Amino acid sequence: MFTSIFGAVLAVCFARNALAIPTISVKGAKFFADGEQFFLKGVAYQGTPADPLINTVQCQLDAKSMEEIGTNSIRVYHVDPYSDHDGCMKAFSDAGIYIWLDLDTFNTTVVQTNPAWTEEQFFAFTEVMDVFQRYDNLGGFWIGNEVINTATGSLAAPYVKAATTDMKAYMAAKKYRQIPIGYSAADIAELRPMLQNYLSCGSKPNQIIDFFGLNSYEWCGTTTYESSGYSNLQAMSAGYNIPIFFSETGCNVGGERTFDDQAAIFGKEMVGTWSGSIVYEWVQEVNDYGLVNYPNGQIYSGAPTPIQPDYDNLSKQWKTITPSGVALATYKPSDSPPPCPSATLGWQVDGDVPLPTLAPSIISAVAASIKPIATHRPTSSENSAVPTGTVPASTPIDTSSSTFVTAMSLGLIIYSSLMPGNSKKPKPTSTSSAPGVDLGIVANPEPASLSFSSLKLSLSDLVCSSPSISVTDSVSSTSASTSSPSASDFSTNTPTGSNSGTGAGPSSTGTSSSASPSSSKSAASALKPQPNSLYKVWTTFVTSGGHGGIVGLAIITVLLGTTVAVFL
Repeated sequence: MFTSIFGAVLAVCFARNALAIPTISVKGAKFFADGEQFFLKGVAYQGTPADPLINTVQCQLDAKSMEEIGTNSIRVYHVDPYSDHDGCMKAFSDAGIYIWLDLDTFNTTVVQTNPAWTEEQFFAFTEVMDVFQRYDNLGGFWIGNEVINTATGSLAAPYVKAATTDMKAYMAAKKYRQIPIGYSAADIAELRPMLQNYLSCGSKPNQIIDFFGLNSYEWCGTTTYESSGYSNLQAMSAGYNIPIFFSETGCNVGGERTFDDQAAIFGKEMVGTWSGSIVYEWVQEVNDYGLVNYPNGQIYSGAPTPIQPDYDNLSKQWKTITPSGVALATYKPSDSPPPCPSATLGWQVDGDVPLPTLAPSIISAVAASIKPIATHRPTSSENSAVPTGTVPASTPIDTSSSTFVTAMSLGLIIYSSLMPGNSKKPKPTSTSSAPGVDLGIVANPEPASLSFSSLKLSLSDLVCSSPSISVTDSVSSTSASTSSPSASDFSTNTPTGSNSGTGAGPSSTGTSSSASPSSSKSAASALKPQPNSLYKVWTTFVTSGGHGGIVGLAIITVLLGTTVAVFL
């Protein structure tokens, strides 16, 4: 009987692998999938502060509509790593759609006005990476979105590069596949092309981003390749050593959007350099950049209805565009990293400065599931103008405790719920956020009350991947103190009138020729961190009547014994 069950489970595993979408890789200045060059035809997909990759039915409806117009990528700005994303990721995978996902959450991004790269931020980034690295249709991670959004913000760039370096080191230590990590930049004329060159310069590949995205709204209305400014963007990017594409585009100056810029991006002038574009945006908000509406005007509330003629205009552009790329087997990169730019009147980072990376021992400890608890975020006075490479103080876990020793011997992770360094809760920008979304943060959640009937382990998950534990519980928590943020608390803006506050969308820096709406780009309200399910199970057993360690050990032993029996 056990042999039959095991065979059935293996069949399911092989079926999953057979249907898997080919993963995306980077070689030189190109993306590749299944041996052929990959070009993005994407849309931005996040209309509320809530995680858009949780509701499977909604994702299926949106994926079907996206597939109809030729979409192969979506950009998601923020997710809740403690939620289940399997259904949505499969829905988009079935439609041939890749996800390009930000590693930061609403309040863990590097902040331009007070740049820092701390253990707290690193832990939060690893949570997102741990969850999404296993999906084949995860196209790439963003290390940041418009962290630098003014002409005077370039001193934050080394922190972006430090975050990239540490996340690559973590990825290697965990032996994950080499998922590309990139950066999405605001279109700031004074910093072009210094920012893109700085992030891709240097002799150490682990310190270089894998791709560069530009949020540009320069092509507006009836214009041309030359008059739009695209010819200048191409001139500054020719010979770039890593993939570059438009991570947001789709200027709206009133009337219908024709998306004529797509023909230029995928045309003979730019296709040799640029790897496609992501159109802003899928969801209709009050900024009027959407491609679809939802029933009763409620975002993510059912089957999307196309907004015409924009929806069909984009569909016609993409369906008539067939960019000719190169094959992976025959492609030989010839472009070297650019020199690190020297300091100028606009660009303030002088060459290849030391990066404020975390200590290698911290990366190794986190990768080994021993996560120190960060207790301090540097103030502005503690951060020098040029990064020094210092690491914030931290308090390691007490490894002498019996709880820690027992848990680690069983391979369990023991660490406190992650607390972002910025505890301010931004006010929602509208009342249209998804129902039931708590936009605050919690401090030190108490262990959940748990019964044996609430612990569920899937045999399929045991064999195919890491065990999946589902817990039905009631978590009591204490809300952290909150206050209204100042404009300097965040590094991104949202178009005026936007009802999402997702930290996405066209921005107005005053330094670009974009005709995008006047805006104040701010990250919206923070998602509420939840304790890891495995952590909740273990800590509940440990604290129940003084015999939790024995009970927990007994249950784990039974599960392991069952697994051995299956294999035998």
